[in-house]
Amino acid sequence: MRRVTYSLSTSLDGFVVGPDGGFDFGGPDEGVFRLATDEVRGAGVHLLGRRLYESMLYWEPDRAPALDALQQEFADLWRELPKVVFSRSLSAVEGNARLATGSLAEEIERLRAEPGDGDIAVGGATLAAQAADLDLIDEYRVRVYPVLVGGGLPYFSRNERRVELDLVETRSFDSGVVFHRHRVRRP
Repeated sequence: MRRVTYSLSTSLDGFVVGPDGGFDFGGPDEGVFRLATDEVRGAGVHLLGRRLYESMLYWEPDRAPALDALQQEFADLWRELPKVVFSRSLSAVEGNARLATGSLAEEIERLRAEPGDGDIAVGGATLAAQAADLDLIDEYRVRVYPVLVGGGLPYFSRNERRVELDLVETRSFDSGVVFHRHRVRRP
């Protein structure tokens, strides 16, 4: 069965965006960017909320400025990756994306039942919190940046539910970023 993964960058105090709505706490780090590229390479489909979808339009043709080779590799992979967008306000999406026709649980159930390779990646903290609350996430991939932002949008769902995890991988980068990959422990 295809795994549902949640991968996003966070501050050390657990926020994906700061109180001002910005996520500029992550400086450039080629190793971290390669990690993100590898994660996109390993995905078979990506589920996004509206805000992340709109942010990622940057990588669509005619929107991205001149890209270096590493950025172009990411852009090519991202453009080819099928995406499902969850939004009540969008009436159309572009690129290799479609609007969700069912609930998050229904879409994940449908995608797990379909033949295909690669993970079902969930992106965006709000959508991922919904998936976590429904116990649909199999693996958390956290890129922790060495900064405290003091508030904002949290990486993890705040539903006060305990989830046991097994550490699968950890990696440190020159910029101080630490990557953790944890698999949800299922009974």
